[in-house]
Amino acid sequence: MTQQQTAGGDVRLSGISKTYGSFTAVHPLDLTVPQGSFFALLGASGCGKTTTLRMIAGLEDATSGTVSLGDRDITRLPPHKRPVNTVFQSYALFPHLDITENVAFGLRRRGIKSVKKQVDDMLELVQLGDFARRKPHQLSGGQQQRVAVARALINHPQVLLLDEPLGALDLKLRRQMQLELKRIQTEVGITFVHVTHDQEEAMTMADTVAVMNGGRVEQLGAPADLYENPASTFVANFLGTSNLIEGEIVSAGADLVVAAVGGRLGLPGARCAAPATTGGKLLVGVRPEKMSLAHADDAGRIADGRNRIAGRIADSSFIGVSTQYVVTTPTGASLQVYEQNIERDTRLVPGAEVVLHWNPAHTFGLDAAQSVLAGTADEGEPAAAHAGPSTAKAEAGA
Repeated sequence: MTQQQTAGGDVRLSGISKTYGSFTAVHPLDLTVPQGSFFALLGASGCGKTTTLRMIAGLEDATSGTVSLGDRDITRLPPHKRPVNTVFQSYALFPHLDITENVAFGLRRRGIKSVKKQVDDMLELVQLGDFARRKPHQLSGGQQQRVAVARALINHPQVLLLDEPLGALDLKLRRQMQLELKRIQTEVGITFVHVTHDQEEAMTMADTVAVMNGGRVEQLGAPADLYENPASTFVANFLGTSNLIEGEIVSAGADLVVAAVGGRLGLPGARCAAPATTGGKLLVGVRPEKMSLAHADDAGRIADGRNRIAGRIADSSFIGVSTQYVVTTPTGASLQVYEQNIERDTRLVPGAEVVLHWNPAHTFGLDAAQSVLAGTADEGEPAAAHAGPSTAKAEAGA
């Protein structure tokens, strides 16, 4: 199937919000989804991502603000008059219809009689051409999800909305479907807006990710930029795992030097998301896979200029591709280190004295006034308890 660039333009949300009585599900936000992009709304349950998607679809009325597609305001249009289709987690296929008729449903509903070629093309796109006459119950979960995508795409929407579409699949199938959906989006060339709570899913599939928290967009950007340069502790913790160490800035400039318990740590000034002034507090952040672990006996072999903190291994977990260590340190923080299993040092076991070291360029800085637990499963628990510083018709176009 040739790429089908549908005219329409960017999806623009301007001052869009949603309240239910005294509860604000989505605070006023401005968001632009570029035409032809794969855009992800990422966040935990209750963050407002699905409500935002439903306002684009017209399934929820916005309390304030507008939804535009290109230069067309669609805020007051009912769902069936918007050039938008939605794919839900539940698939919502019609069990009594075979795959061909499920995919053809939207076309037949609009009175289109000759549907065979369009249906065949769609089934070819989602690689289900050999399953045309099967019923939904005869397909796997991943195949059913692809039928749901085909049924939505056959209506030639300008925007395809995906609401947790892979949430019901097991891990291996979910990963396969991530690649499948990305392939389909690239081939048809239309705008995909994908809601998910799964960080890996968003980062694997999306060109741009909006991380939502408490009804607001916490940070927006390309997956790699969000991961490498989080703007808040919530983003640092929600996208993967971060080690956060509180310290005092002793030198501010193009490069920063921070005094932390156990030593001095350096980082590029450009990677600091907080105002950097000498004497101010800063959270120094580093991802576990950026760190290396040396036995204390080998500390003298660590290259000069690297950030380093001494500690003791509290726990280790072998997970095949890597070993994950938890190291207690004088900073009061338990730091995590992920080491690839290439040449394993048999001395690195719980109880061993070690030195953590890493390239200062792999370090980022965050405002120390934030909670170090924001975005973690432990958020909301007392800080003292932790080591550390202070539906079918909608899919078918009905």
